[in-house]
Amino acid sequence: MCVKMKTSSAKAKGRNLQYWVAKKIAWLFDIDFSYADDLCPVKSRGMGQQGVDCFLTDKKMYEQFPFAIECKNTESVSLYAYIEQAKANTKEGQPWMVVHKKNRNKPIVILDAEEFFELYKKIIKK
Repeated sequence: MCVKMKTSSAKAKGRNLQYWVAKKIAWLFDIDFSYADDLCPVKSRGMGQQGVDCFLTDKKMYEQFPFAIECKNTESVSLYAYIEQAKANTKEGQPWMVVHKKNRNKPIVILDAEEFFELYKKIIKK
């Protein structure tokens, strides 16, 4: 028998993944993430709000990490639907990123292949 998860529980799962991603982005810049701190430049969008799930308010940080991030914490995978949602939330020229997590598994990142190779090329040239 399959029991449907409560909406509040599903939103909590999604929120937890968004916070995890925001903390990881903050870690990249050696800052502490706090969802309650209005001054924290790493933000996690509230559940049910339109737009990217995690974003940066600091221009210099955004230039270094410009992704439009869509977070999905689900058991089933609708990969191309997630990608389309991420693309719909991008600004012109902005790369998209999907972070997906399934129960008892680590989160994975999905990027456009061309974007991945461009990023990796920059890393190799350093």
